[in-house]
Amino acid sequence: MKPWLDDASSLADAIRRGEVRAADALEATLAAIGSSRLNAVSYLDAAGARQRAEAIDRDVAAGKDPGPFAGVPLLVKELEPVAGMPYTHASVAFKDQIAEYDSTPVARLRAAGAVILGKTNLSEWANFRSTRSSSGWSARGGQTRNPYALDRSPSGSSSGSGVAVAANLAAAAIGTETDGSIVSPASNNALVGIKPTLGLVSRTGIVPIAFSQDTAGPMTRTVADAAVLLTVIAGTDRADAATMSADTRRAADYAAFLAADGLDGARIGVVRTRLFGSSAAADRLADAAIAVMKARGAVIVDPANIPTLGAFDDEELEVLLYEFNTGLNAYLAGLGPKTSVRSLSDLIAFNLKRSREELPYFGQELLEMAARRGPAATAAYQRALAAGRQMARRDGIDAVMTRYKLDALVAPTGGPAWLIDLVNGDGGTAFAPSPSTVAAVAGYPHITVPMGFYRGLPIGLSFIGRAWSEPLLITVAYAYEQATKHRRPPTFAATADLRDR
Repeated sequence: MKPWLDDASSLADAIRRGEVRAADALEATLAAIGSSRLNAVSYLDAAGARQRAEAIDRDVAAGKDPGPFAGVPLLVKELEPVAGMPYTHASVAFKDQIAEYDSTPVARLRAAGAVILGKTNLSEWANFRSTRSSSGWSARGGQTRNPYALDRSPSGSSSGSGVAVAANLAAAAIGTETDGSIVSPASNNALVGIKPTLGLVSRTGIVPIAFSQDTAGPMTRTVADAAVLLTVIAGTDRADAATMSADTRRAADYAAFLAADGLDGARIGVVRTRLFGSSAAADRLADAAIAVMKARGAVIVDPANIPTLGAFDDEELEVLLYEFNTGLNAYLAGLGPKTSVRSLSDLIAFNLKRSREELPYFGQELLEMAARRGPAATAAYQRALAAGRQMARRDGIDAVMTRYKLDALVAPTGGPAWLIDLVNGDGGTAFAPSPSTVAAVAGYPHITVPMGFYRGLPIGLSFIGRAWSEPLLITVAYAYEQATKHRRPPTFAATADLRDR
């Protein structure tokens, strides 16, 4: 694999200068996908990608600038529509459905010169199907494998996106997150993942899980690539009411905040309660990361605990169940004639009828729970939504950041990847808690960056801030990344390296 494929921004610059052909970069990527056995890519449009790469090379030869992602091969999570490609949500029920349009983020990436290769596998229905599912498994795509240890979980639900980028099957990818679905697979695959402020990036066309928490975001190998990708996809979309203030709140160029000395003088709070203590390996790496930040001039406030952590888990689940019921029923009712599944109850019935394909390892308890909820306009839903937001925002992130005058909060993103377990599912394996929930319920930004390895398994460091604070988080995350440069490519080992501590 050519070294320039490890950095999407450098690759784009080389293509724009005519030093590298987009067609050559594409062929190297297609070769990597063809030899992969990770189940990360669920659909590949090689012919369309070749046409696009050749057109970009012609533009460059003619002196035209194709854009900031000129010729960069990208993949998109299966929940997001790409015109002309299957749009199955990783479910057998939608195997014949083809998207008729691009989602807004995909359209913006195309306009920026990206080559959209295809779609990535995911935890089916964004892991909102069973209480004991296996992350990275879907009926359509099978089990996605972690390239750092093939018997370990890639995490989810953006498992295919995370694995593909880590394994050099794409220069970058788009993931989606409701709670942890970008940052957790990014952590497990030694990537940078950005879960943006709710409303910064459009959700138009993306299969809804929970409209109060859903967002798309970048999954890349560097903070610089994530900043460029976020610049391209962020902004107001009149089809998504949540983004109405995005154009006035977004940065014109998030790459402008890449400062190697960005930790100097930054006030960083360490969230220890509930986020440390579950994984000794993650704790050790996080303490080492805190020492690096302090050495680079950061003012460390330790501890700076979020007092409400764990207090709103029940409220979040209620909100997700109500919103999934409402959002998915509306989405399914609007589908074309190639599917008979037009409601959540239809989906549940289909899965039971095709249980050998859809339910071979675990059930659909969350779908059934959501089907028993009423519409999201009910008083019970409104109470849960208001209570969760207050505890995550005003009484949570905002309270601790105001008290200590903080620029960002940090904690381990999670622990090392757990074993894939199709008998017990993820719930059968102990894994470390994550700060993803408080950021997700608040709708606030969350960035994870590689902070090291334990037995060959990556673990990420999370940076969380107030709404619309992506520029500041990118600054401190980039400074930490540049000071440590922990990421290393996967080895595709059969299992964890017990010699590596």
